[in-house]
This record gives sequence, C-alpha cells and structure tokens, in this order.
Amino acid sequence: MRFTHFLAVDWSGAKGPRQKGIALAMTSAEGGPPALLPPPDPRGWARGEVLAMVRNLTAPTLVGFDLGISLPYADAGAFFPGWDASPADARVLWALIDRLCADDPNLEAGGFVTHPEASRYFRHGKGAQGDRFLLPGAVSREGRFRLAEAAQRAQGVRPVSNFNLVGAAQVGKSSLTGMRMLHRLSGKVPVWPVDPLPAEGSVVTEIYTSVAARLGGVTGTATKIRSFAGLNDALDLLGSPPVMGAGAIDDHSSDALLTAAWLRHVHASRDLWHPPSLTEEVARTEGWTFGAL
Repeated sequence: MRFTHFLAVDWSGAKGPRQKGIALAMTSAEGGPPALLPPPDPRGWARGEVLAMVRNLTAPTLVGFDLGISLPYADAGAFFPGWDASPADARVLWALIDRLCADDPNLEAGGFVTHPEASRYFRHGKGAQGDRFLLPGAVSREGRFRLAEAAQRAQGVRPVSNFNLVGAAQVGKSSLTGMRMLHRLSGKVPVWPVDPLPAEGSVVTEIYTSVAARLGGVTGTATKIRSFAGLNDALDLLGSPPVMGAGAIDDHSSDALLTAAWLRHVHASRDLWHPPSLTEEVARTEGWTFGAL
C-alpha cells in the first residue's frame, strides 16, 4: 500500500463545543512510536477542527475513525423500514442527518434523534425506547446490527447497536455526529468502502478499537488499556516501539495510540480490504469496519 501516515481518531458524540473524549494519534510508515496530536485548545478538540485537519491532509494518510459510518440496512432492506423518507444509501443517510441537524452546533445530532419519525428507531433511555428500535420478531433485545458488526462478534468483540443512544457503551450519538462529518468530507477525502479505494491520496475508514486491542493481546470482556505498561505491551505485539510515559493513561489516548500502530501493522493485508461479506450493496449502504472479517 502507498500510505505514508496512519491517523487514528477516538471520536465522541457528547454535547458541547470541545470534547476531552476525542483523541488523535499519528504514526509514520517509516517506523517509530505513535504520537498523540495535541488539540488546539487545552479544553479538547472541537469536531470541526478534526474535520478541517482531515480535509487538509497533504501526505497520503489512512485515517481510522472509531465510529459507525452507517446504520443497519441489510436486515430489513432499509435503514428505517416503514418511513417514506428512509434513504437509499449511506451518502443520502449522511446528508439527511446533516440537514435535520442544521441548527445543531458543533456537529451534534440532536436534531436527528428527536425528529418525530427518526426518533422512533432509537433507544433513548430506560423506558424510552422507540417503537421501531426492534424489528418485528427480533430475537435480540440489543437492537439491530450491520453485517460488519456480525463479523466483529465472530472475532471475539461485542459491538453495540448504532441505534442505541444509552449508557457508557452507546455508539449511536458518536456515529451520528460522525456521519455529519463524513457528509462534509464529500469530494475531499473518500470514505472506504462507501467510496472505492483510490490509487492515491488519503482515505477515511471506520475502525473499532476493540479489534485492534485483540490483536494487541488484550483478552477478556474489557478491551480498554489504562496504563502505559499495558499499552506498550500491546504496541510491542504490533511491532511498534513503546511510547514514553509511566503509570495511568486515559483510555481515549490509549485507544488512539494503539489503533494508529495497528493501522500501520495491518493496512497491507489484502484480506482486510476484501472481507467475504462486503458486497457492492453492503458497501453502498452499510459500509464496513476495517479489520472485520
């Protein structure tokens, strides 16, 4: 592959102009340890600042965002079965979310999850579940999942439905805010596999930090690393030099650092760009998680 840099972004869907939960780490194809990119403001990154950085990348960079780039589609033949405005593909979905959230500052997604029709498909809180959060006859109470998330489960991690907006493990808000960002990258940086993999330039992908953690030797139900010692043990298994530091590290930083090294370690694997379940239809609608097979 022809990437010279690898950028991992631990994203956040939390409210507010700046997010302590957003962490960016970069590493080079030439080697060396991954390094955190400091935010322009000590209060944390603004989502718009991350968007601007990715839009203006000059070196060919593989960018991984820890968020869901789309919603389930294959299970029902629609993102929102029963809603006439249900989009036909991921790009139309991104545009719809961004349009309904036009008045929401900071790339937030409140205007979408409170929309009278869209809100019916999401789990909002205990006792506040949309009447279409589950499909009729659903065997799981966890919500709907994409084919990529089924592949993740087969690899020993446990994803959460992108329709879930509740709890520490929720991914719905971060994914929806991320889709607004992806819409605004249109024409600037391709998003694989919704867009074909180009022969040159930077590419954005969806990542799941738990998949990287598994390859870094992290076992058990928890995949978060909260010490420099644990992080450096995982980096060693990925062929990366250690990062400087001792004692505790926040899991946002460790996720970004580890996943940047993981992207460098695995990016040339042809199988990861051609998973068996990734058809043209799936790519166009649900997208995929890089690293899921």
